[in-house]
Amino acid sequence: MSTQMIILVGVAVYIVIMLAIGIYSSRKTHSVAEFAVAGRSMSLPLCTATIVATWFGGGVMIGVAGAAYDDGMLGVIADPFGAGLALVLIGLFFVRLIRRLRLFSFIEIIEQRFGLSAGIISSVASIVSSLGWVAGMLVAFGIIFETLTGVPLATGIIGGAFVVIVYTSIGGMFAVALTDFVQMSIIAVGLVMLFIVVLIDTGGWAPIASQLPEHTFRMVPLEHSLEHWLIYLRAWVIFGFADIASQSLLQRAMSAKSERVAQNAFYSAAISYVGFAMIPVMLGIIASVTMPDLANSESVVPALALEHLHPVAIAVFVGALLAAIMSSCDSAILAAATVFGTNILPRLKREPSERLQLMVIRLAIPVGGIFAVSFALNARAVFDTVLDANIVMLAAVIAPFILGMWWNKANRAGALAGMAAGIVTWLVVSAASATLPADLLGFVACLLTMLVVSLLTQAIDPPRGLVDHDGNEVKLENRLGIMWSRTGE
Repeated sequence: MSTQMIILVGVAVYIVIMLAIGIYSSRKTHSVAEFAVAGRSMSLPLCTATIVATWFGGGVMIGVAGAAYDDGMLGVIADPFGAGLALVLIGLFFVRLIRRLRLFSFIEIIEQRFGLSAGIISSVASIVSSLGWVAGMLVAFGIIFETLTGVPLATGIIGGAFVVIVYTSIGGMFAVALTDFVQMSIIAVGLVMLFIVVLIDTGGWAPIASQLPEHTFRMVPLEHSLEHWLIYLRAWVIFGFADIASQSLLQRAMSAKSERVAQNAFYSAAISYVGFAMIPVMLGIIASVTMPDLANSESVVPALALEHLHPVAIAVFVGALLAAIMSSCDSAILAAATVFGTNILPRLKREPSERLQLMVIRLAIPVGGIFAVSFALNARAVFDTVLDANIVMLAAVIAPFILGMWWNKANRAGALAGMAAGIVTWLVVSAASATLPADLLGFVACLLTMLVVSLLTQAIDPPRGLVDHDGNEVKLENRLGIMWSRTGE
């Protein structure tokens, strides 16, 4: 049996398992809460695994490895380091309040504090961001299939999207969480296996290290100009700040069985994620020495697998790659569908029934998948697509989300003015310069404008407070989390 046939058989088995989990999970999804947030019942191990698996997608396995291949450690500041920072910040500053509000989406916080218009802007930005993320993962899926089996890129993209859409629309968050748990196990096995084999075949780390450029492990800009430092800061912020309002991540906090479980899951996930992500980073660095002439740096991990693994082991590793990609795709597409069903639908039909909401969320998954496929078919690179997915969120939504959670004087006028300033600044800077970080400058403009306008309009636009599920105002002192809880309950 040829290598390609072994891979295809392994992939077929993997897909059957994912679909079976989706069918099994469908028995537990009879309400919006069960479908969107797993009935708020996930344990610490399951919650941790689904957070890590959500974060550990094709952007890491394909994009991050490629960035490390091209630029060493300086190329991976955004991910995994910025991404790991986001998980810690969510656990410390946002989980406690989100749990007490008993939300389905973070949009509800923005709408409660700043009104319908701000909520709609944030909803659209969140949906676009989530579908852009899915597109990046699907490109990674297509690259893997094309590299390892010769299957055309477009075929891999469409096929991968179909599988994710089916099991996610059937089983919702239960299916996503259970498949994530399985997928994370496969990822761990596949990555460790490849890393060990590559090191053995290359004679260990010493021969590699002796051939690396001096700046390989440098983590600050090589040139100390304002432009380079702004780009560097953007690398930290594009994930570290932009993703604290990631619906796919916050939905995990909403799905945990308790406040402490949610917080501990994010701290555990941050450590696990950065640790696992360093393996693709190191593989990319190793390949920059052993395979210096790759036409496409984002094919580095599949190329290493073909070069160093036995055909059966390749099939296992392909499973790891697919697991990484699908575990991010399903989370992001469910996030987009949840925002549409819980935040957009009520603006189109007043007080929709739970049955209608559930149906719309299920239907939004394949519709969102079609848009994501169209994005993916026109995307050029995995890492760039994933980064670009966060542009609008960083420019216009993150500042209102943070201030809405933590500044009692923030008001509707300030939020809307800030969003407008952020979007305009992003568009103007993007048109004027191809090198300046337009989304970061948009974030700064949004933040400063919101602060100033909110202070100037306190009298005519009194701020709205945040109230919990029982209608009680949530005081500032009850919003900060703790670094770690000794119990998982």
